[in-house]
Amino acid sequence: MKNILLIGLGRFGRHIAQELHHLGHMVLAVDRNEDRVNRALPFLTNAQIGDSTNEAFMSSLGVRDFDVCIVTISHDFQNSLETTSLLKELGAKFVVSRSERDVQAKFLLRNGADQVVYPEEQMAKWTAIRYTADHILDYIEVDDSHAIFEVEMPDSWTGKTVGQLDIRKKYSINIAAIRRNGVINVNVTPETVLSKDMSMLVLGEYKALQKYFHT
Repeated sequence: MKNILLIGLGRFGRHIAQELHHLGHMVLAVDRNEDRVNRALPFLTNAQIGDSTNEAFMSSLGVRDFDVCIVTISHDFQNSLETTSLLKELGAKFVVSRSERDVQAKFLLRNGADQVVYPEEQMAKWTAIRYTADHILDYIEVDDSHAIFEVEMPDSWTGKTVGQLDIRKKYSINIAAIRRNGVINVNVTPETVLSKDMSMLVLGEYKALQKYFHT
């Protein structure tokens, strides 16, 4: 369990609050808008209505005590930048800030952000891949070059063992796990027999995955 300071309770911030709550973390959220705070209260450990660019107000929160500070402010980049910078000045251990464009990310990283997230861009990429490839069930970006795809079992792989296929050597693709009836199994061995009722979580370079699975 971690102590999280969440700045901004718009749609993205509220969704983060919900997920953090489900994961069992302690969340203190801050927003200027009382209605947004009230809507998110069921998912929060505590909440404050206030200005995240006000040094006195932010100092009163004990920024140093949080494991992670997440800035999800949108449509007001100046506010987001000032908040990010102030958090670092007050001794925040780790700051994650939302960005909408590359140029914003550069300023955020120069002014205190340890990491930057692009929710719209990342969701757009996921949606484009997920719904234009016939056999892709899910997708996770690992870095600029690698990804994990959940894919349907190819007909040519059905009934064969992982060892027989030797896909790591042939295609530079690794089977990280298999899913059957909604249950994930990560204990994949060369003797594991693949069947049509399974899906696979495969890890590899984008180029290798795209070439084989035609994404």
